[in-house]
Amino acid sequence: MISFERVSKKYSSGHEALSNVNFTLESGEMAFLTGHSGAGKSTLLKLILLLERSSQGQVMVNDQRLSDLGRHQIPAHRRSIGTVFQNHRLLFDRTVFDNVALPLQISGYDPQDAARRVRAALDKVGLLPKERMNPQQLSTGEQQRIGIARAIVNKPKILLADEPTGNLDPYLSEEIMRLFMEFNRHGTTVLIASHDLALVRRMPCRLLTLEQGKLIRG
Repeated sequence: MISFERVSKKYSSGHEALSNVNFTLESGEMAFLTGHSGAGKSTLLKLILLLERSSQGQVMVNDQRLSDLGRHQIPAHRRSIGTVFQNHRLLFDRTVFDNVALPLQISGYDPQDAARRVRAALDKVGLLPKERMNPQQLSTGEQQRIGIARAIVNKPKILLADEPTGNLDPYLSEEIMRLFMEFNRHGTTVLIASHDLALVRRMPCRLLTLEQGKLIRG
């Protein structure tokens, strides 16, 4: 499902964010990507999403060699991956429902089908009764769950999360992680970047650990 083969990423400044990284995340697997700040976690996720391209090596996603994808193929590739961010990236001039519906509108879904999918996603994260509210009326944890619903609304095979619990207290953090585990139990491949080792170690999942851009565990 996701494979890195001798992957390195060096920026024009000379900084090497990733160095000779090798791992495979199988279809339906869930793993945590850990490491100190600046270890290369966000860069690794950016390579999967083609927000950046590797300097060396091969990245494979869904049996597709990403180096073979042209610029016009990148939007479709990104739409096939659900992504959750630490800062939610919600639109506060739209309702909860409309925030979750946005990826489906971009993809041209039939409005009735889109509405059914949005409500199913909101139900999974426990926010269906609040679909007509503005996200600003909700708690930080609820806003993060809106972001998760938006990421899974088109039923992606892969779900990526970059520090999804960074702004949450320990109780809410564990609640969010258990949501990810529930999606994984239904077959979604999940990769979560997190610096919260205490939380990650309580989860029965594989650890991929970066240090200075090198994968030292995985």
